[in-house]
Amino acid sequence: MSWHHPVPRITDEERLIRLSKLRSAIEAAGLAGILLGPTDSLRYFTGLVWHVSERFLGALVTPTALYYIVPGFERSRVETLPHLPGEILTWEEEESSAGLISRLLGNTGALALDDDMPLYFYHALAAQLGADRSRDGGRLTRDLRRIKSPAEIALVQYAMDLTLDIHKRAHALMKPGIKASEVVDFIDRQHRAAGADGGSTFCIVSFGTATSLPHGADGDQTLAEGDAILVDTGCQIDGYHSDLTRTYMLDVGNSEFAHAWAIEREAQQAVFDAARLGAPCSTLDDAARNVLSKYSLGPDYRLPGLPHRAGHGLGLQIHEEPYIVRGNATPLAAGMCFSNEPMIVFPDKFGIRLEDHIYMTAEGPRWFTKPAAGPTEPFS
Repeated sequence: MSWHHPVPRITDEERLIRLSKLRSAIEAAGLAGILLGPTDSLRYFTGLVWHVSERFLGALVTPTALYYIVPGFERSRVETLPHLPGEILTWEEEESSAGLISRLLGNTGALALDDDMPLYFYHALAAQLGADRSRDGGRLTRDLRRIKSPAEIALVQYAMDLTLDIHKRAHALMKPGIKASEVVDFIDRQHRAAGADGGSTFCIVSFGTATSLPHGADGDQTLAEGDAILVDTGCQIDGYHSDLTRTYMLDVGNSEFAHAWAIEREAQQAVFDAARLGAPCSTLDDAARNVLSKYSLGPDYRLPGLPHRAGHGLGLQIHEEPYIVRGNATPLAAGMCFSNEPMIVFPDKFGIRLEDHIYMTAEGPRWFTKPAAGPTEPFS
């Protein structure tokens, strides 16, 4: 597969290290193995990329072996795709993939299951193995995936830099009369031209009161004079996500917006300042809400205020651990990457979300992208 980016892809050597760590976790848990479905965890540990269908395709990882479980007619396709070496075992149309897995395991013990795997396959497997032999494999995979390697951080950084540059180009397009759909199309074309995996992974462009809806409004909108503008978009590079939001106005006319924007930026900075190694994730969410409470916003999730968590992890999934949310006692550790987006919503007026991402180093937090400079200056 061709690769035109200056940042390296994830190598098989790194995946073998991941697989070794997963096997150690399997043994420590006293399990016979873990079954990975057609999910991001399959890609993370083996390099094989596959999408969910009614026919199961995945990998069984045991302490000593790696088996790919593949529909018979897909074998030739799988053989052409990048993946770590492992035995490819096939099942035919009239056969059961769950039965094949059950026969492989025999009576060797309990099996952990990829927690992103479709429920229909869990039921098929439980019927073969017995529900008492299945375990939630989420912790095995997520505990490993939430600590990013230098290579992963470099891919996220590159994706963030691409998207930030495209944000700047979209900002230059903004003028009264432009439609949100025009901006969405422009951003997608720019991501494609930059070599992102499949263009934009998502794109929200909202104007005026629609900015108060965290995930945008239905239908198209037209930018009017004095409207707030919210643009939230991202892409993937070798599967790793970018995700950036800017909210701004084209001129300074609205003092209420400018005041609210300053509060949002203060809350975002408070999250960054609270990001210390060993700090529970919940304390970062607390830091954002403490800022808002100074300005009589909230409390809790009440509006006007912050209606959702202050951030989410990101990597092969755009939303993954660690979650920056109340009640999450997970301590921050070097290698964790997460968003910083304590959005403030003023119902029927506007919303302001400034979203940049942080990665933790041995010395503390680092920004992937510099935060916005001001209510009419979305870039530093």
